[in-house]
Amino acid sequence: MPARSSSPHAVLHRIPVASVDPITADATLVTFAVPEALRDAFRFEPGQHVTVRTDLGGQGIRRNYSICAPATRAQLRIAVKHIPGGAFSTFVANELKAGDVLELMTPTGRFGTPLDPLHRKHYVGLVAGSGITPVLSILATTLEIETESRFTLIYGNRTKESTMFRAELDRLESRYADRLEILHVLSSEPLHTPELRGRIDRDKLTRWLTSTLRPAGVDEWFICGPLAMATAVRETLIEHGVDSERIHLELFYGFDTPPATRPSYAGATVTFTLSGQRAIFDLVPGDSILEGALGLRSDAPYACMGGACGTCRAKLIEGNVEMDHNFALRKAELDAGYILTCQSHPTTPFVAVDYDA
Repeated sequence: MPARSSSPHAVLHRIPVASVDPITADATLVTFAVPEALRDAFRFEPGQHVTVRTDLGGQGIRRNYSICAPATRAQLRIAVKHIPGGAFSTFVANELKAGDVLELMTPTGRFGTPLDPLHRKHYVGLVAGSGITPVLSILATTLEIETESRFTLIYGNRTKESTMFRAELDRLESRYADRLEILHVLSSEPLHTPELRGRIDRDKLTRWLTSTLRPAGVDEWFICGPLAMATAVRETLIEHGVDSERIHLELFYGFDTPPATRPSYAGATVTFTLSGQRAIFDLVPGDSILEGALGLRSDAPYACMGGACGTCRAKLIEGNVEMDHNFALRKAELDAGYILTCQSHPTTPFVAVDYDA
């Protein structure tokens, strides 16, 4: 059974690159050679991600990438989609090679769901573009462990050639022919099957939900893709009676523009615990708790800074905060007192958070 890393929070380690392979014209697969001494620290559950850090042009760069390998395999790999003008993705596409060393945080994230060999469930993935990466891990791991469960994947792309992991998905569909169905939705293929032509949107999803994909026959849903697509899919599912607790949502990016600066409580003092050590600071009005913590501890965990990945999660021990956005924490986590420190601003004069909790 896959197991989560034993580390209570993400920790940076220097990890060699084993291979760098193009998988589409604008996406690259990076496989890492995790040293034996760190194998336990880098164990992961399907759907988790790692934060990659390196220095480019004298500036520290952090990016968050989902692990796109089955959790049952001793392999750590990520897929990097090239973004025009993107510093890290351009570096990966043009310069990164086997033998190079990158800094990786140990796996984090709660996008997946507990698996059990005795389960007989129907899972559905609704993904677009590079949103396939965490769902590929979930799909492959689930079908291997839960031999009575089945999976439906609805995967949106521009063209067949731009579809990441197309060959790997074809192999999985052949291997699990009676339990895996994949529907490729293509927006720039005029000769594609009419009902699968275009984008994954409310209209298409509504047609599926009222015909071949009725909510009563699905146990859990996984959504991953651009903000507009993912939120529209989630809202449509809820409108058709799907319990929000059965919907798993992962975003690679939050809002395109940051929220208006939220003034923090005047004179707010923040205490945080990280790796067993406590630190205290007076937060600059307008800054998030994470921004203040980074002023004292450069190893404070973070990645996207947009409320989407959950890497900066901490438990609120004392005081109150307001969050600008939250795309990562589920209701049970919020009820248990967890917050995203990159989005949190104090509303009381004293706040204490614990990254180790």
